[in-house]
Amino acid sequence: MTDSGPTLARSVAERVARESYGRLVAYLGGRLGDLASAEDALAAAFLAALEKWPVDGVPDNPDAWLLTIARRRRLDDWRKDNVRARSADHLALITEELSAAAERDEEIADRRLALMFACAHPDIDVSARTPLILQTVLGLTAADIAARFLVSPKAMGQRLVRAKARIKDGKIPFLVPEKEELSNRLPPVLAAIYAAYTNGWMDIDGAETLGQEAIWLARVVVSLLPQEPEPKGLLALMLYAEARRSSRRASDGAFVPLDSQDVGLWDHEQLRLAEGLLREASANGPTGRYQIEAAIQSAHVARRLSGISNWQAVVSLYDVLGRIAPSPVVTLNRSVALMRIGHADAALGDIYALAGDPRMADYLPYWTARARICADLDRHVEAAEAFTVAIGLCWSEAERRHLEEQRSKVLR
Repeated sequence: MTDSGPTLARSVAERVARESYGRLVAYLGGRLGDLASAEDALAAAFLAALEKWPVDGVPDNPDAWLLTIARRRRLDDWRKDNVRARSADHLALITEELSAAAERDEEIADRRLALMFACAHPDIDVSARTPLILQTVLGLTAADIAARFLVSPKAMGQRLVRAKARIKDGKIPFLVPEKEELSNRLPPVLAAIYAAYTNGWMDIDGAETLGQEAIWLARVVVSLLPQEPEPKGLLALMLYAEARRSSRRASDGAFVPLDSQDVGLWDHEQLRLAEGLLREASANGPTGRYQIEAAIQSAHVARRLSGISNWQAVVSLYDVLGRIAPSPVVTLNRSVALMRIGHADAALGDIYALAGDPRMADYLPYWTARARICADLDRHVEAAEAFTVAIGLCWSEAERRHLEEQRSKVLR
C-alpha cells in the first residue's frame, strides 16, 4: 500500500476508471457470462475503493484490488440468491483464476478482445453491437455513446440493456471466434475502435489514454486478420491523426487548426507507418470506408507538406465515401471541402439541407462548419449566430476560445 488521503485516493480511482474500466469489465464479464452483473460488481468495488483507500492507503495494484472486491461481491450475490446449490467448487476455481489473472495484464487484454467479438455476435441486434463494445469494453458512458450515434441517451440506454440481456439469455460465449467468423463480426468491432479513438482525440483528462488504447486494439485486429484491408485502413487513419497530436496546441495552450499547424512538430515516423498501411490495404482487396477516410487524411498531410492545394481531390474522395458509407457527417465534411475550392454557395446549400435533420441541432461540427461557410459568404449575422451555438456546445476550453475569436472577426 502507498500513503493516501481523500484527494489522492479519488484521483487514483478516477484514473483507474478511465484507463482500466473496460479491461476489468471484459475480464469479469467473460468469467461471469453476464455483463450487467459484472458492471454492478465493479461499481461496488469502486465505491469500496473510495471508502477504504483514503483510510488504508492506495493499493500497489489497484486493478487487482478492484477485481478481488468485485469478485467477492459477485460471489456474495450468488450465495444470497442460492442460484447454484452445487457451485462451491466452481466458485472456488473462479476465485483462484481471478486472483491470478489480476496480476497478468495480457490475460485481461485477451479477455477484452474476446468480449469485443462476443458483443458483435450475429444474435445481437445490429444497432447495438458497436455501442455495446464501446460501453462494456472501452468504458464510454451511455450518454457519450448516444451523442456519437446521434440518438437520445434514453434510447441508447434501452438498446444497451436489451443487448446485455441477449448475451446472458443466449449464453453467447466470450471467445475470439474462429478465423472464418472473424470477418463477419469485424465491422462493429472496427466502428467501436474508431469511435473510441475519436473520443480519445478530445482534450479532456484521460482522453489520450483512450486514443492509445484504440490504436493498440487496431494493431491486434490487424495481426489477427493480416489479409483484411479495412483494419489496416482504420489503423492508418488513426495514425495520420495521432501524428499531428502534438501540433494541435500552441505553447500557450491555444487551439491550432490543421492549416496553421507546424508540420515540423508532426511525428513523421507515424506518418510513414500510416502511408505503408494504406498502401497495403489498397493492395489487399476492395476499398472500404476506413481506407477512404485514411486517404482523405493522407491528402490533408500531402497538402500541408507540399504546399500544393488538393481540395478537389478531397471532394472527390468524399464523393466516393458518400457512396460507400453515406451519412450526414460525410455530407457535412464534403461541404467544408467544397467551400475550399470556391463552391461556397453549393456548400451552404448542403448545410441548409442538413438543417432539417434534428440530429444536427446539438452537433458541434455542424454549427462550426455552418459558421465558417456563412462567414466566407459574408453572411456575418448568420455566421455569428452559428458561432454562438457552436461555442455553447464546445467542451474544449482551447477550441472555445478559438471559436470566440472567429466570432469576434465576423462581428467587426
